[in-house]
Amino acid sequence: MPTPSKGPRLGGSSAHEKLMLANLATSLFEHESIRTTENRAKRLRPLAEKLITLGKRGDLHARRKVMETIGRKDIVAKLFEDLAPKFAERPGGYTRITKIANRKGDNAPMAIIELVLEPVSPKQAVVKEAETATKTAAKKDEKAEEPTVEETEVAQTDEEASVEDAPESKESADKE
Repeated sequence: MPTPSKGPRLGGSSAHEKLMLANLATSLFEHESIRTTENRAKRLRPLAEKLITLGKRGDLHARRKVMETIGRKDIVAKLFEDLAPKFAERPGGYTRITKIANRKGDNAPMAIIELVLEPVSPKQAVVKEAETATKTAAKKDEKAEEPTVEETEVAQTDEEASVEDAPESKESADKE
């Protein structure tokens, strides 16, 4: 869980904030989308993403770490068995926050936080593969462009020869 901020927390003490975020995370994994205030959604996002990353790991220790936060075995099972495989190809960014109209009673800014269950688009995968290929090709080109010791010696002898020829050409230009 992220380090609590100093000063006022969401509704009171740090213990209350932890419990509130745990309840929000439980609801998020149960319903896959919840409506809450913007501040709560922003505070929930890092916790939910950390829990999903643990779900992707899938080992016993990760399951126990998630159980410390969530506490409901059915939701933990859903996270590990249903939701985590859907996020297997996604390297991060498992949640989306969408701002909606303010709440009618107290005019609080509201938001919907939801899980991004769409698969990573093939276009994004192709772009990542192309970037990797260009980086690899660039590294090969850099290695190929570095001159060897023999090429360096040949280049130095050519430069020395051109330097020796240069004064003669100046003298011939002066004579004309």
